[in-house]
Amino acid sequence: MNISKISSVPENETLIVTGLNEDDFLKYLTGRSQKKFLKDKLSQEKTTISINLFDRFIIFQVVEDKDPADNPDAVEEIRKAGNKIHNELITHGIEKTVIVHENGECVYTLALAEGIALSNYQFLKYVSEKEKKKNSLKTLQICCEKIDDSGIKELETLVSAVYKVRDLVNEPLSWLNAEKLAEEIEIMGKDAGFGVEILNKKRIESLKMGGLLAVNKGSIDPPVFCILDYKPKKYLNKKPVILVGKGIVYDTGGLSLKPTTDSMDYMKCDMSGAAAVAGIFYAIAKRNIPVHLIGLIPITDNRPDGNAYVPGDIITVHDGTTIEVLNTDAEGRLILADALAYAKQFHPELVIDIATLTGSAQNALGNLGMAGMGNAPDEIINILVKTGFQVHERVAIFPFWNDYAEMLKSDIADLKNIGGKYAGAITAGKFLEHFTDYPYIHLDIAGVAFNKKPDSYRGKGGSGSGVRLLFNFLKNYFVHS
Repeated sequence: MNISKISSVPENETLIVTGLNEDDFLKYLTGRSQKKFLKDKLSQEKTTISINLFDRFIIFQVVEDKDPADNPDAVEEIRKAGNKIHNELITHGIEKTVIVHENGECVYTLALAEGIALSNYQFLKYVSEKEKKKNSLKTLQICCEKIDDSGIKELETLVSAVYKVRDLVNEPLSWLNAEKLAEEIEIMGKDAGFGVEILNKKRIESLKMGGLLAVNKGSIDPPVFCILDYKPKKYLNKKPVILVGKGIVYDTGGLSLKPTTDSMDYMKCDMSGAAAVAGIFYAIAKRNIPVHLIGLIPITDNRPDGNAYVPGDIITVHDGTTIEVLNTDAEGRLILADALAYAKQFHPELVIDIATLTGSAQNALGNLGMAGMGNAPDEIINILVKTGFQVHERVAIFPFWNDYAEMLKSDIADLKNIGGKYAGAITAGKFLEHFTDYPYIHLDIAGVAFNKKPDSYRGKGGSGSGVRLLFNFLKNYFVHS
């Protein structure tokens, strides 16, 4: 979607005007009946008011007279208002609209634009009559003196990154197998300016990544391991930040087979963490954010072929840890174990993994937030949580007590790959922590990565969750702190 800034309000375009009250809006109307209509709606405490002028629309959006930094929920309501406005625009076939900042904080105006732009996403690749179903809206312009060109460009870049992530998550396995996902990440790297090294099965075997190799044993396609690198000429962190993404392009559960309905039927989304890492790199590199990043993405599918790994198997991962496999559907943590152990060689300042890891996290939080946990300093975790509220990709911090690690002890190996009936999200996190020797945060996005029904501007299907969160977190921690 084309998002740009303009310096003056055009006369004959559909307008969306943000302001605090009728004093900010009345000058856009000429007729007495129009003004009365506006006043009546405002007296009814309506916050989104649309007036049809026949050759165009003028939509008035009331914003809060509050500091957005202290009122993230108010900002989120404006994003949702953007979704409703978007739906009206495409109902009437509007191709271009202008958001005019009349009064209030500019953050609200940008949030409205963000809600509209993210709502405009569609995945029509496999639809026969895609031209008929394509949304009419193509151009979004913003008229606000207080918002600089950089702010507009950043919004456009983030929206583009989220679109790319959603596209990857929505692709079926029949097109997006492990090697294809690696190729798509490589294309994103060439476009944005970050490096991508793709390790094939032979290289993975040489690195003794037994978790990735075990999960891949039932697949007809080979595994890959992607190493992403973004290192601008001037960067603010002395040691790299590493992002690790779970890349299970399809998860049947392996021999611990998932039920089809409401489980396996949407498991093409099990690579959402991998896609999110690629999207974050894309946005960071496009905007030249001065942070040295490394990305580690192990990729395979998890299938129940005759040669598949089985419950009871013992595998050895990259750092030599032996693992008793008790459930082949707890596969994500096995491929992440290899990646987290591999990360040690870089002596990172911080490692964050993002993964659709457990039904336990989804059961606890639904689709309202992601589960976060880790051993990173409180200062870092607090910035992450605050950022989550700002962009409404909220992180609920789960306890990370060492007691939970006791549940993972095996009688015949170093670890079991599951901890038992309770606290599954936390024991999964403690399992992953075993492979770290650096400050570490685990984000379980199982509940927020994929929407089975429309969810405001997050849409239906892949949500792109994690991109806006970690892009803004990296800026907040390294650039703005």
